[in-house]
Amino acid sequence: MPFSRRRRVRAVAIDPATGRTISPWPFVGLVLVVSSLFLYAFSGLLAPGWAVAVLLVTWLVMFVLVFVWWTPHPRRTVVLGVVAYLWWFAAITAGGLLLDWTA
Repeated sequence: MPFSRRRRVRAVAIDPATGRTISPWPFVGLVLVVSSLFLYAFSGLLAPGWAVAVLLVTWLVMFVLVFVWWTPHPRRTVVLGVVAYLWWFAAITAGGLLLDWTA
């Protein structure tokens, strides 16, 4: 058996500066939040200008919150990424139904 003494490789990334493991969850959350930007940016096709400005401010708050939660709460960033999509959908739907936004 020539491969019986093979070294096992860990599938965990280690930060060389601190020696702690690097969690993949903040990266997933960041990708989700950043990828939702196109929905917020092109909401002008469905909503008035003031609503787009409010949506972009809420997106910016979520974007900053991803970095605030990066190290202390890495799994929350994924939840925040999902909330970014749900919030956009809820805001556009509620505005269309309640405020009669028309394109």
